[in-house]
Amino acid sequence: MSKPEVTTTRLDDAARAGWLYYVAGNTQDEIAAKLGISRQSAQRMVSLAVSEGLVKVRLDHPIARCLDLAAQLRERFGLKMTEVVPTDPGSTSTTLGVADAAAAEMTRWLRSETPIVLGIGTGRTLKAAIEQLSPIECPQHKVVSLTGNISPDGSAAYYNVIFNIADKIKARSFPMPLPVIASSPEERELLHAQAMIRPVLELAAMANVAFLGIGDLGYEAPLFVDGFISREELDALRRAGGVCEIIGRAFDRNGSPIAGLTNERVASAPIPSCETAMVIATAMGARKMQGISAAIKGKLINGLITDEQTAEMLLGEK
Repeated sequence: MSKPEVTTTRLDDAARAGWLYYVAGNTQDEIAAKLGISRQSAQRMVSLAVSEGLVKVRLDHPIARCLDLAAQLRERFGLKMTEVVPTDPGSTSTTLGVADAAAAEMTRWLRSETPIVLGIGTGRTLKAAIEQLSPIECPQHKVVSLTGNISPDGSAAYYNVIFNIADKIKARSFPMPLPVIASSPEERELLHAQAMIRPVLELAAMANVAFLGIGDLGYEAPLFVDGFISREELDALRRAGGVCEIIGRAFDRNGSPIAGLTNERVASAPIPSCETAMVIATAMGARKMQGISAAIKGKLINGLITDEQTAEMLLGEK
């Protein structure tokens, strides 16, 4: 191995150790166990990450493996934007690293001097990402919710993030004051025809960039657990081939919307077109695999923020 390759490998290792220490919150003993090295080596790697300026607020070093996986995802699936963050082998978190990366990407868009419309979906990962956002003043932009924000009991939907992001940025925000799922198709059409709703739907269609979560349709599916659909409705979606939901709508393994059922009552805006917007999914983990794959196959998204392990599973699909 040549000297430059040795240096690159040392910095990659230092960056990985720095990420595990400063982002994932591992101790040096835990880092040593996960990387299969001594505690002293782990300490030296973390110190090297600091001394080389790799560690700032976020890890400022592109780990070579993550860069390679991101490039493969773009080439294989025709995505316009991909970011892959390191996987912490010992963590059970479904947002770790991905939420930080999503916050950084949102910040990049919000720092644009040119006015943009930013569409925002819902979910645990996006909520965690908004929590990572630093306060920023961007009155030239508009942020619009792509989904309704009212739970079945009339309360605000917990994982709807339009109000969270409004607290962080000085931009005009446009919530969608609708139930996530209406009681009937007729009620949905009636609600969409309201004078205060039509402009929000029109604004959502004009989004320059959208950030979406991807929900699974297992028995721990957010739509079911949070009370938006019943067990019978969930079973019906699964029998019809549903594998995921995005802003309330259920899709099959090819990214096609499930006909009828709860989909005809979803009050969300349509997913912005990939022809006119950057549509970025933020998701990681085995439970999200089918959903991410479906979103890619159906060309529902053209951007993806995920982790190493999930990227490897996507690339390993037949």
